[in-house]
Amino acid sequence: MKKLLSAIFIITISYQSVYAQMTAAPSGGNKRASVYEQVGLTDVTVKYSRPHVNGREGKIWGKLVPVGFVDQGFGPSKAAPWRAGANESTTIEFSTDVKINGQPLAAGKYGFFIAYDPNECTLIFSKNNTAWGSFFYNAAEDVLRVKVKPNTSTRNEEWLKYEFNDQTSNSALLELKWEKQVIPMKIESDLVKNQIASYRRELEGEKGFSWEGWEEAAQFCALHKTNLDQALLWADTATSVGFGGSQSFRSWSTKAMVLDSLGRNAEAMVIMKKALPYGNINELYFYARTLAAQKKGKEAFEIFKIDYDKHPNEFITNVGMARGYSAIGDYKKAMPYALKAKAQAPPGQNTATMERIITNLQAGKDVN
Repeated sequence: MKKLLSAIFIITISYQSVYAQMTAAPSGGNKRASVYEQVGLTDVTVKYSRPHVNGREGKIWGKLVPVGFVDQGFGPSKAAPWRAGANESTTIEFSTDVKINGQPLAAGKYGFFIAYDPNECTLIFSKNNTAWGSFFYNAAEDVLRVKVKPNTSTRNEEWLKYEFNDQTSNSALLELKWEKQVIPMKIESDLVKNQIASYRRELEGEKGFSWEGWEEAAQFCALHKTNLDQALLWADTATSVGFGGSQSFRSWSTKAMVLDSLGRNAEAMVIMKKALPYGNINELYFYARTLAAQKKGKEAFEIFKIDYDKHPNEFITNVGMARGYSAIGDYKKAMPYALKAKAQAPPGQNTATMERIITNLQAGKDVN
């Protein structure tokens, strides 16, 4: 008998071991889901389960989803918020530090809960991201609480979902939508700080073996007027013989841009003169356009003329001369170049652009 019982016990344990490895649909028909978005350079991932209304219209908010903190009758928590989804805990993960509605939150993975209120919800980010549901919720593990106002939608969402909206270069609005309720949070990342940190990491790898990576990092800093002393060192590396950028217009012009951002304008002008012989037809044209847009008409004309002398009577250099004469207010001399460029223009948008330039010149208007 003891041998028989032992055999049955072994079979039972073996069966349970096999059964534990089986894949099953989520309980209650709730769907597992995740949503990902890059906010600036920050990876944001939400993992959750999606309950559905299932005929319970008008019985979700304040009923199925309780108001505030409640005793769920299971687990140690006697004042638990909603799990912000179904089944397992909802989690949200940030690859860098962020701000939630203006409040700082460190990079990491958090259990995400909501204390619902029709007037003002409390979003809760907990360092406990592994507990099941909110049965083991402990307020001492809260890392951040944020108050937000829920919104009413005219659209009915049968299945709960998280959705990213209103994206900018460094922010996004993450919205929980279910039935006709929307609970939003604004996520912001420090794009400039994260980008510079990324450049520093990447330049220690294979991208640091050629001038292009150093130039890109220096140019970013110059454009954003940040980290300029470091940017100048990066620009020096980009223009060095050893890294291959000593005869690159882009690397030298970026160094000039950094110097200009540092207020060292005379040095920047010397560096730009050094860059000019290395510029190709397009680089010189667009550099001159930048000068024209800055109302530096004389300087722009000189660059357009250099480009034309190197590449005479081509479409882009004829356009350049039309823009150059326009930049110094000589619309009469600009017109022949504009007409030549129109005749040379590739079909499509270029023709329309030349027609617009000619119309402006005829009206005595600067085309830049």
